[in-house]
Amino acid sequence: MIRLEKRPEPSSLWTAVTPVLAVVLTMIAGGILFAALGNEPVIAIRTIFWDPIFGEFAFYYRGQLLVKAAPLILIAIGLSLGFRAGIWNIGAEGQYIIGAICGAAVGLAFYPANLWIVFPLMVIAGAIGGFLWAMIPAILKTRFNTNEILVSLLLVYVAEAILAWMALGPLRNPEGAGFPGSRNLRQYEAAANLELIEGTGIHWGVIAALIAVIFAYVLLKRHMMGFHIRLTGQSPRAARFAGVNPNMLVIFCLGLSGALAGLAGLFEVSGPAGQISIDFNVFYGFTAIIVAFLGRLHPIGILLAGLLMALTYIGGEAAQSTLGLPAAAIQAFQGMLLFFLLAVDLLTNYRVRLGREGVA
Repeated sequence: MIRLEKRPEPSSLWTAVTPVLAVVLTMIAGGILFAALGNEPVIAIRTIFWDPIFGEFAFYYRGQLLVKAAPLILIAIGLSLGFRAGIWNIGAEGQYIIGAICGAAVGLAFYPANLWIVFPLMVIAGAIGGFLWAMIPAILKTRFNTNEILVSLLLVYVAEAILAWMALGPLRNPEGAGFPGSRNLRQYEAAANLELIEGTGIHWGVIAALIAVIFAYVLLKRHMMGFHIRLTGQSPRAARFAGVNPNMLVIFCLGLSGALAGLAGLFEVSGPAGQISIDFNVFYGFTAIIVAFLGRLHPIGILLAGLLMALTYIGGEAAQSTLGLPAAAIQAFQGMLLFFLLAVDLLTNYRVRLGREGVA
């Protein structure tokens, strides 16, 4: 008989080991999946994890690694603060979209004027857009005790509808021969988020992601709000006795995560994506949930997890082009990371007992 026995307190060893074990199990399961699709599993795993860093075109891929990792890290940092406090923002994808729309709209409003103030205004608009979109579930939660998971998630589909409307209507390029999509912001110097150092992949989104990591670390370790976040997540009842205002915490966590997601959208639409289009969103908001948990909701862990997840994006694209792997297989491979992390994470709080005496 196999049974689970709750540990007196979470195991620090398993807390550290589970992300690594989840990655290893994902590689094994992914190898089996790739073999079932008729590919050599070792070659497929090498193409995804090894070649982008040490392969023939590693220099190009390393720059792309930062480009892909920046929005994931930026969004995951915001989500992690709420998750630590038991506030579940599952709608970062919607906040990412609205931030991109607001930022792009401000930039296009100034077109074709090449003023230095355009991009800073876009950054502010992107953050405000994501913040206001996150305020919808925050206010409904604090005023009517609605479920922030459902509200934030459903708002993603509303944001996608607004995105399609903007691409086909108000923001459509008047010189685009009727095709959906805005002007290319990368070709508008004042609104472009280009590389700061050519060939490195470093743009303002990467800088913002690094600042967010440092900010979150200081907040959690040195600031009273960080203490309130950690205390609420560990013991909501003790937090109430300590004078923590739960409504203010909900507004702070959802608002901050929305603003960071909006910034990620702005940096993406003015940089790598270049324009508002119907298919602008690539589910960074949902993937960032995996990054947050893979990084153990810790800022440094999220930085590393974001780079790892970005590696699966880049390596996955390489595997699609060189090995003919379908995109769905790469998406399933990425999803396995969260599945195995949650599965193995069970051992952090529980022991596996075999029979009456055995321990595993």
